[in-house]
Amino acid sequence: MAKDKQQKRDVAGAEAASGKMRRKEFEKELAKLQVELTSLQTWVQATGARIIVVFEGRDTAGKGGVISRITARTSPRVYRHVALPAPSDREKTQVYAQRYIAHFPAGEIVLFDRSWYNRAGIERVMGFCTEEESERFLLVTTAIEREMVVQNGIILRKYFLDISQDEQRRRFEARINDPIKQWKLSPMDIESVRRWWDYTAAYQRMIQATHTPEAPWHIVPADDKRRARLNLIRHLLDSVPYKKVGTDLPKIIPKPQPRPKGAPEGLRAGEQIPSHY
Repeated sequence: MAKDKQQKRDVAGAEAASGKMRRKEFEKELAKLQVELTSLQTWVQATGARIIVVFEGRDTAGKGGVISRITARTSPRVYRHVALPAPSDREKTQVYAQRYIAHFPAGEIVLFDRSWYNRAGIERVMGFCTEEESERFLLVTTAIEREMVVQNGIILRKYFLDISQDEQRRRFEARINDPIKQWKLSPMDIESVRRWWDYTAAYQRMIQATHTPEAPWHIVPADDKRRARLNLIRHLLDSVPYKKVGTDLPKIIPKPQPRPKGAPEGLRAGEQIPSHY
């Protein structure tokens, strides 16, 4: 116990020395934002609003982390997390944006953990598409976002989480040494370290070509991942014109029906799992 307390003090001391936000402060502010996220959820349910949130960024920048904080206290029926795998052989024959359009919202908030912008990032850098295909994608994407999304009444927010080269290397090393995080590693991710400047050029071109008044890119400095999460969620909430909607809550909890004569206290059918803890 004393050792655990000392470790916590050491971590807190290191965070204070680095200038990064402490966990206690982060959790306090996050709790406030999560209440607001549920208010946004109620508004979407009441109005049928449609929202798309695109999360792009460098590997290890924290896209999954901020999405998990958004969905931790909200309904998966309203906040829908979409992280598509590599396209199937059939999907490769479709119009490029087709498999993403299939996940567009219907009275819900769709959180794209990477998106159609793969074509301008990883696909371009790793040679999964040609330079011509990537440039054509950039040319048509602004029209798709304007005509099919924004002018169709869908609220679109695009975020790019950016970290420094040193911080990315530190996070990859942490993943290598942490069994809980090793599943996040792939040869493709590691290659992004070596091709840092190729990715920099690709992302710069992507943002430059698709940053429009209708669908601007919002850059999130993410070396301090806790501040990045809070700042992104705060911006998202501030940018959506939602209103607080009243909910019909029960005045009292009704009394349970009386226990029938001879009824057992718990369930007797099935097999109970062993109690290890």
